[in-house]
Amino acid sequence: MAKSVRVELRDNESFEALLKRFTKELQKSGVLRDYRAKRHFVSKSEQRRAKMRKAEHRRRRKLAKLAKKGQSLL
Repeated sequence: MAKSVRVELRDNESFEALLKRFTKELQKSGVLRDYRAKRHFVSKSEQRRAKMRKAEHRRRRKLAKLAKKGQSLL
C-alpha cells in the first residue's frame, strides 16, 4: 500500500514553513518508518527476538523508575 503525503502552499507561506509542514506530515504518516523497516528482509524469528528485547528493555526501565520512586517492585 503506497502512502503519499501532500501539502499545498498557503498564501504568504515561505518555502521553509512549507518544508517544515511537509516533514511533520511525513513523520506523522509513518512513511519513513515503514521504508526503513522494509529496507532489509527480517525473518519472523528475528522480528520476534527484537520484540522480546524491546519488551525486556521497557520492563527494566519501568522497574528502575519504580525503584527510584521508592515504590514496591511487585
